[in-house]
Amino acid sequence: MFKQTTQVKVGNVLIGGNNPIVVQSMTNTDTADVMATVKQCAELSKAGSELVRITVNTEAAAEAVPRIRDQLEKMNLDVPLVGDFHFNGHKLLSLYPDCAQALEKYRINPGNIGRGNSRDDKFAQLINIACTNNKAVRIGVNWGSLDQELMAQMMDENNHLATPRETVDVMHDALITSALDSAKSAEKQGLPQDKIILSCKMSGVQDLVKVYQHLSQRCNYALHLGLTEAGMGSKGIVASTCALAILLQQGIGDTIRISLTPAPGEAREKEVQVAQEILQSLELRSFTPTVIACPGCGRTSSDTFQHLAKDIAAFLKQSMPVWKTQYPGVEKLNVAVMGCVVNGPGESKHADIGISLPGNGEKPVAPVYEDGVKTVTLKGNKIAEEFEAVVIKYIQNHY
Repeated sequence: MFKQTTQVKVGNVLIGGNNPIVVQSMTNTDTADVMATVKQCAELSKAGSELVRITVNTEAAAEAVPRIRDQLEKMNLDVPLVGDFHFNGHKLLSLYPDCAQALEKYRINPGNIGRGNSRDDKFAQLINIACTNNKAVRIGVNWGSLDQELMAQMMDENNHLATPRETVDVMHDALITSALDSAKSAEKQGLPQDKIILSCKMSGVQDLVKVYQHLSQRCNYALHLGLTEAGMGSKGIVASTCALAILLQQGIGDTIRISLTPAPGEAREKEVQVAQEILQSLELRSFTPTVIACPGCGRTSSDTFQHLAKDIAAFLKQSMPVWKTQYPGVEKLNVAVMGCVVNGPGESKHADIGISLPGNGEKPVAPVYEDGVKTVTLKGNKIAEEFEAVVIKYIQNHY
């Protein structure tokens, strides 16, 4: 099921091949503001982003990139930085060679480089700089900025067919063609396949799935997945999850980003958390212990299990920076916090460690199960603290 693509090294991160799917994100600061960008890069990295992309759109931004890299290194953060270039990337990378060296990957969009011979020359210049600096390149095609000359050509060819295809199908094919033709051009100029990552981003779930299914069949390049302009809140999360889950389950995708629009004041790290939760839910990677919690119903007499589930999840997440070095494998731990006798004991037995809290009319006791065996029954007003202590002891004894 899982297709092996060409492995690409981006800084200290391996993408494709047999390597775990990589989580990445992007800052929304003005890159010329060095300290603001450093702060957000650090926050994203600490949240689990294994690559961080930054906008490089002006000379001030290009000049700031090496200083951002230096500040991150002083903080002992070696997260690879990806430069996001549109329209003038060839110029900025030429004028600021230190920027070209400080970045580990360049993200370029064939539809935003130019037209005709001008586009070819600018693309060649970008690829030459990548080759000179031994950097990876993501050739990222977006349907919002598709090469209009290519699209017009393919639409004209389609119109002359005896049975023309649907316009949306031609657009899908144009996205794929743009990406593959650009990759072939880059290889001809000396950029090896193990330095190329492709993406064809769209904002429609079914469109994205179809495009990547076809793209995957036509190449062995490492692929970056993401539903572009996914949106805000639950809409963005659900849409991204729907699209990426289908593709990842089919073995398509080597690195992902969740393009959420943050609410005013909302932390940028949310997109990293969602990406990790998608991969963990699909059992493709493990980042933090899983907490299975009862949703509650008319049988639950209080919200105790809700508070306990929330507190335990927060406790596990906060402890992970230390635990992941002290207790290898602890991120695969499964904890169940259940609210009544219907599914409580059964779910608790299936988890590594679980607690079944009393529901309406049940005795005010909470049995705890470890590896399917009841080990203790908790009572009183300190069940949460006592269960937390049981979890810590379990981790110490098993990892």
